[in-house]
Amino acid sequence: MPSQPPIFTFNHSRDAIVEEVVRRACEAVPDPRLALSEAAFLEVKRQQSSGADDVVTLGEWRALARSLGRLSDGDCVWRLREVVTRYARDVAGNFDPRVYRFASRTIAPLIGMLMSPMQTVRHLGSAFDLRALDGRVVVNGAIGAIRSLTEKGTVIYVPTHQSNLDSVVFGFALERMGLPPATYGAGKNLFSNPALSFFMHNLGAYRVDRRLKHGVYKEVLKAYSCVVVERGYHSLFFPGGTRSRSGSLERKLKLGLAGTGVEAMARTAARGQMKKVFFVPATINYLLTLEAETLIGDFLEEEGKHRYIIEDDESARPGRIAAFMRKLLGLDAGCVVRFSQPLDCFGNRVDDDGMSYDARGHVVSSLSYLTDGDGKVGHDPSRDAQYTRELGESIVGAYSRDTVALATHLVAACAFERLRESVVGTAGRPQRTRTQGGVAADIFAMLRTHDDVIVSRAALAESVERLRDRAKDLEDRGRIVLGARLARASGREILDEALRAFSGYHTTPVLEPRGPDLVLADTRLIFYYQNRLTSQGLAPDLLGQLHGGGALATSASRRGVSPLTGRTAT
Repeated sequence: MPSQPPIFTFNHSRDAIVEEVVRRACEAVPDPRLALSEAAFLEVKRQQSSGADDVVTLGEWRALARSLGRLSDGDCVWRLREVVTRYARDVAGNFDPRVYRFASRTIAPLIGMLMSPMQTVRHLGSAFDLRALDGRVVVNGAIGAIRSLTEKGTVIYVPTHQSNLDSVVFGFALERMGLPPATYGAGKNLFSNPALSFFMHNLGAYRVDRRLKHGVYKEVLKAYSCVVVERGYHSLFFPGGTRSRSGSLERKLKLGLAGTGVEAMARTAARGQMKKVFFVPATINYLLTLEAETLIGDFLEEEGKHRYIIEDDESARPGRIAAFMRKLLGLDAGCVVRFSQPLDCFGNRVDDDGMSYDARGHVVSSLSYLTDGDGKVGHDPSRDAQYTRELGESIVGAYSRDTVALATHLVAACAFERLRESVVGTAGRPQRTRTQGGVAADIFAMLRTHDDVIVSRAALAESVERLRDRAKDLEDRGRIVLGARLARASGREILDEALRAFSGYHTTPVLEPRGPDLVLADTRLIFYYQNRLTSQGLAPDLLGQLHGGGALATSASRRGVSPLTGRTAT
């Protein structure tokens, strides 16, 4: 890694970056009067209901809306530039190398306390050494290739998103692996915490106000992302758009910012100075998720489907965080960050030297993708949008292959199958569903059952071992990754690890001991953790049904095959 990553000089270029963002965002608006009218209408409506004090206030939008009909075309252009400039300055981040060096020393014990407090206490003398976290936050994958590519072009990291801890954990992973820091977009609501805001504001984070839906703001975000990538600043964003409410892997990505990678490379190529842009998918895999209870609750509530920002989850309530820390005092949990094989902007595999290979293993030229039939090199929005869709498909595939199955996921999948059989029927004979308010009634029957569903420890351990064996077979075929200790552990050992984790945090028991048996106590959390394995067919996939698709089980179980045993149900 270079002694001084490009981002260390970011603040020297910040004003120039903002100026370029303003120019491009304004140029991207074909009709300033129409764009301002849309923005004013949406912002007046939103701010009237929220009472928010924004960069452009309610009074200013109202005054602009009243005056638009009288403004000349030139005045509309001037007003557009004024609005865009205020947004661009609000979005633009900072980077202070001194804060970065301080955070690099202190972030290890912070994550250590979150992920494994007792181990941190025992190793207090070395708590400020990043190596103290090696056994708790595990980082693996294509590290060597990524390190090489950071010196040959610009890298955009696109990890899965489960928790508000993700940015902190991923930043640690980059530091631990000797990879340079990256700029990243963070929800503006996260900047309300003064301490967190200080670090994010000085470590490359740029503010993304997800409440703003109008085109002017979206153009500012796209322009900012494109400009920083063109200038060689490695970037990070979560293409899922927000944390996974269901606990599952992202299946549909928000690719607006991903498209700026193609655009950035096309723009530099058109200037005869092409800088390659590489995408690195990654999965962040938690044994436990801080906000699991709020996230799955929001997912299952009808109004939760329309709520993009959760203001009142566990990461936003000091009392809940304190309870979380107290419960973790006896817990040795973990997290695995796994980096996937890098891709180019078109979804092709990339080697350590930055060469791209198509699906048949043939070397392909990135420049050929950016050249039209007349031999002209440049940005073509329609063409590049198709490239971005293909990239999105490759990223989703990488997520599935590089998901790390942990003990809580395997145990929850087996427990949920027991719940499903008890309430709905066997995997081979699912009952026909009906929907209520867009959510399938039989799923609520499962998740809200008032009858205790009990499973013996021995039977659950046997199911877990069978499911682990199926996961191991998938791992051998490159379709999933097993947690380090799971491959050789017995079903009972995996079950015990999950029970220790579950009992160490959640406010209500997930699996409650009752003599030699276990009660499926919190069916919503069981559903949440099992959903991590649905993409690989290792757990019943009810998400399609929750979205109105009517799917009750995985493709395997729809064919009469049990997702636990892999055998045809009778």
